[in-house]
Amino acid sequence: MIRGVDSCDVAVVGGGIVGLATAYALTRAAPSLKVLVLEKEDAPARHQTGRNSGVIHSGVYYRPGSLKAKYAVTGAREMTEFCAEQGLPHRVTGKLIVATSSGASAQLPRLHALAQRGRENGIPVRELGRGQLAEREPHVAGVAALEVATTGVADFAAVARRLAELAGEAGARLRTRAEVLRITPSGGGSRTVLETASGEVAARAVVNCAGLHCDAVARAAGDDPGVRVLPFRGEYFELVPSREGLVKGLVYPVPDPAFPFLGVHLTRGVHGGVHVGPNAVPAAAREGYGWSVVRGRDVAGTLAWPGFWRLARRHWRYEVGELHRSASRTAFTRAVRELLPEVEERDLVRSGSGVRAQAVDRFGALVDDFLIEVGAGGRVVHVLNAPSPAATASLPIGREVAGRVLAVLGD
Repeated sequence: MIRGVDSCDVAVVGGGIVGLATAYALTRAAPSLKVLVLEKEDAPARHQTGRNSGVIHSGVYYRPGSLKAKYAVTGAREMTEFCAEQGLPHRVTGKLIVATSSGASAQLPRLHALAQRGRENGIPVRELGRGQLAEREPHVAGVAALEVATTGVADFAAVARRLAELAGEAGARLRTRAEVLRITPSGGGSRTVLETASGEVAARAVVNCAGLHCDAVARAAGDDPGVRVLPFRGEYFELVPSREGLVKGLVYPVPDPAFPFLGVHLTRGVHGGVHVGPNAVPAAAREGYGWSVVRGRDVAGTLAWPGFWRLARRHWRYEVGELHRSASRTAFTRAVRELLPEVEERDLVRSGSGVRAQAVDRFGALVDDFLIEVGAGGRVVHVLNAPSPAATASLPIGREVAGRVLAVLGD
């Protein structure tokens, strides 16, 4: 015990669903460990966990053999079981991925490729023709669809809170208002000291699950993550109650394979209502949930990263379109009509927004898989890329990270 310093075996930086799933996994795998979760906000799940569409993803989109494919497929099953066991809101609804009339020539081959990918990942999928699509979603326009039966919806913020409770019952602690400012080795390298906004913590091992700030935390620990988190804001609308009947379940467009974003989709949520969105707008702050939120340090960090400029040169047309749809409700409505022709501008009301923490390398490539690495000092495990479907996959990701921590500790 270092005098005047709170001491623990494992300090988990970040109280989102991945950090809390890691703490939960650690308490189950090694009940004697002293685990402390450090969260900079006044409660867990304030950012990506509490600001997403609430979809339990099946894993149909992800490259066979990737961590995303492996953990999404496993995680979808486990998340559904966890919600059922804990009495948390959830539904297994299935979803439709729709090839629209306007882009059928390009979308149909991609839809068939998605069906094949789903089968390779062990996911039950079924290809539907125009008539079958109309039976399922009579107001949705499309020439064909892929039905994915294992998709569902959940309240991931409620899941995160329950994970915190279960980890707490097993002895883990959650400290809020504890933003990590600095991380330094101490005691001959056997311990790491974290300077936080609420005092110092000494830990035998550290887990970096800081989400939107994970690369900054890695640098604070003395590691070069090799990637930079670029924040993309996703803005949502809702259908007015009188028009919710236009959508029965979950409806997605065929995604553009050049991007990890799934496009504007229609989601009947676990608490009711139909969300429409999100788009993917470059944000001027790591927590830039609106146009007015600008943080100079975050903007400077983005502009200083060579990968940003390389990404922008390749995909500027796409982002100009996203910015236009963000600024113009008319343009956003036009995009929605690709799937839902009957929708009118007056049918859409603004809802919440979230910011996706997307890692980009120096060459401008969007990191397309979960990225988990042990730092150079051997005492810090960094989760450097965990955007969607990380909430779905949080339970197996937590076990993976916990396993790496135990290997670091030698326990």
